[in-house]
Amino acid sequence: MKQLALDIGLPAGPTLGNFLADGNGQALQCLHEGLCREGRAQAPVYLWGGRGCGKSHLLRASVLALQQQGARVGWMDAASGAPGGFDDGWDAVAMDDVHRYDEALQEAAFNWFVNATHPQAGSARWVLAAGALPPADLPLRDDLRSRLGWGQVFQLQPLDEVGCRHVLRQQAQERGIALPDEVLDFMLVRFARDMGSLAQMLRALDHFALQARRAVTIPLVRAMLNEAPDVAELA
Repeated sequence: MKQLALDIGLPAGPTLGNFLADGNGQALQCLHEGLCREGRAQAPVYLWGGRGCGKSHLLRASVLALQQQGARVGWMDAASGAPGGFDDGWDAVAMDDVHRYDEALQEAAFNWFVNATHPQAGSARWVLAAGALPPADLPLRDDLRSRLGWGQVFQLQPLDEVGCRHVLRQQAQERGIALPDEVLDFMLVRFARDMGSLAQMLRALDHFALQARRAVTIPLVRAMLNEAPDVAELA
């Protein structure tokens, strides 16, 4: 039996432009405004919400936009190994999945936060962070948890079914996939309806269809589920 490796990475180049802001317009506007400011001397931003609500998308999209402006950005996530100290050459810092940080990452995150907001050289840097819980409920050391709640905090709302359909069609189009209505219906009924799981499913389906050299159909989806236990776990 062939096992299909599930690509769990984010789609290449998430942008603020391809983020469906349904219910999350204030957070998106805040990030747009922050990107228009010179010097990044502004309040930190913390995004939180459940799986698939778009917090990592917005964080990565903001980092990409900053880099396109010529800024240097320090990045840390739960998979970061020994991220090191703060770099005075950074213009901003971004920290993803903060609810999963171990003691070493918490220490590094605190160091980054303090040096970004109260630097020894230059003006304050913009701090962007995201996690699954509101600041007060984060399982982190007190000094880091309190600082993550200092600035602008936004709870991101998950997409409803209409929004999920829109985003899946958009992502399928970007991948060059013809996604029939019956396949889309099957995905929404058969799998978890958060966009994280659905996006993983679409990436896996694209890869499987290319390997099999077949069009995307319900029989193809069923065949993939039989050969790919990792994908079936998303149901």
